[in-house]
Amino acid sequence: MIGACPASFDLIDPVLFSIPEIAGLGPFPIRWYALAYIAGLFIGLYWVLRLVSQGRLWGLTPKTQTAPYSRAFVDDLVLWIMIGIIGGGRLGYVLFYNTSMIWEEPLRVVTGITDGGMSFHGGLLGVTLAMVFTARAYKAPLLRVSDAVAAATPIGLFFGRLANFINGELWGRPAPDLPWAMRFSADPTCQLRHPSQLYEAALEGVVLFVILTVLIYRFRALSRPGLLTGAFLAGYGVFRAFVEVFREPDQQMPDALQGYVTMGMVLCIPMIAVGAYLIWRARRNPAVGARKA
Repeated sequence: MIGACPASFDLIDPVLFSIPEIAGLGPFPIRWYALAYIAGLFIGLYWVLRLVSQGRLWGLTPKTQTAPYSRAFVDDLVLWIMIGIIGGGRLGYVLFYNTSMIWEEPLRVVTGITDGGMSFHGGLLGVTLAMVFTARAYKAPLLRVSDAVAAATPIGLFFGRLANFINGELWGRPAPDLPWAMRFSADPTCQLRHPSQLYEAALEGVVLFVILTVLIYRFRALSRPGLLTGAFLAGYGVFRAFVEVFREPDQQMPDALQGYVTMGMVLCIPMIAVGAYLIWRARRNPAVGARKA
């Protein structure tokens, strides 16, 4: 394990296995972190395809009885989303949380990605660009596309936060009296801390997925373009800002705000605002396929 601090439990080795050196190349470690992204993408793809196959969720009229895009569109979208997640997530981490890496260790901007260091908010920007360009190429309604992506995103968040936990990174604030507090081997202070990665996996992953699924099947959210996207953005923003209270903050805020506001909270403010606007906008408009009075 990394570091000298004895962990409170037997952490899973971040490397599942390594491919031996071949012809002077390698070895190549296969990390849980990378597998988490793969699992999130493929399970998310399965969920989107399942939603696409249920035309009743998208509207009631024959003209809108199926989702507004094909399997070929979904396949292309997933490819570009994968690129957007990795590229945007890494650049977001460097720009928002570790800017000095650009001039101190520029090669690590790319090579260090396998060791962790991804930003959700950067990945969100990358995914947004992927959706915009792919929707324009196929002439698909952007909000309908983003609604389907929003429905599946908590799946990826769940696996991603579990990977953060396995990596022993992004730990919580000190909590010496908490019964389930943990030590992380890479922590230089070796303190008992909140396992904030698990809090995020539960809230941003499981709870948010349940909320969105209830909106889809109970309240027909997919028939109101933008509603599910807004619910995801606002829900994630609220849950992430809440967990930031327990998560060890990164040191980007001015000294006067340290201990009160974190960079994660600041980045969630526009998410909540845009999400609230999209919910308001979607509820003002009639559902797709709804009969007019």
